[in-house]
Amino acid sequence: MNSVQLILKYFPDLTEKQIEQFSKLLEVYTFWNNQINVISRKDTDNFYERHVLHSLGIAKIMQFKDGADIMDIGTGGGFPGIPLAILYPNCNFTLVDSIGKKIKVVNEVAAAIGLTNVTGIHERAENIDKQFDFIVSRAVTAMPDFIKWINGKFKKKSVHDLKNGILYLKGGDLKEEMKGVNRYFYMHNLPDHFSEEFFETKKVVYVRY
Repeated sequence: MNSVQLILKYFPDLTEKQIEQFSKLLEVYTFWNNQINVISRKDTDNFYERHVLHSLGIAKIMQFKDGADIMDIGTGGGFPGIPLAILYPNCNFTLVDSIGKKIKVVNEVAAAIGLTNVTGIHERAENIDKQFDFIVSRAVTAMPDFIKWINGKFKKKSVHDLKNGILYLKGGDLKEEMKGVNRYFYMHNLPDHFSEEFFETKKVVYVRY
């Protein structure tokens, strides 16, 4: 099911505007992917499952409150940041990548679907001088390395059900990798929320700050 219907299956309360924005994503990404390759060609046929719904796995773990500040590190073409920004129009999303052409795609996609709560920045994560409620990402590096990039980038006050921290999309067996993390963390299994085979080993890893 490579359409917005897959998103509605798990998020049935979307507004008409959100449905329209999600519906436009495939066309807009297909256009930009032909200019600048940000999505694997084989994944285009499963775009809504492997990119959009996967990104929204974070929303099954954490419902962001209005006004929340979220940074997406190593966003690539805008995942998980763009789908989350559609779902949470009253939150502020800063999408960061060290490759300029990928951020060009992020900003063009946001403009094409009318997203006003996304800022794409061409920069290394370490150089971002701002604090956030949550930092999200999709498997850009091993967690111990990721943690080194984000020290000092969290607000001291937490206003969500979970304390401020990392929400990280990753798959496979993470036991060895997480041994290097000396903070409280919890691994949420996405098959508890999504029935598609693609999610069989996929997780959202929460690390508390």
